[in-house]
Amino acid sequence: MSDKKNTKKDVSIEEKIKKALEKVRPSLQADGGDVEFVSWDEKSGQVKVSLTGMCLHCPMSAITLEQGIAVEVKNAVPEVKSVVLG
Repeated sequence: MSDKKNTKKDVSIEEKIKKALEKVRPSLQADGGDVEFVSWDEKSGQVKVSLTGMCLHCPMSAITLEQGIAVEVKNAVPEVKSVVLG
């Protein structure tokens, strides 16, 4: 089994994803939470993030992920097909 190395394209997409997350971070932090980048899978188009702080136990976290974080990331990075907790 071989490790797949990130290509320049992967790194560029990952940087765009992280930049999009930076845009939503202030509103999450204002409520005592945060979002962290976990991984990017080019093959599936899936981004994994983790919610921290108050977001962990917030009943609105699913909506925040779906209608806030995912929308921002998908708009900024068309290669992203889904954003999930991971």
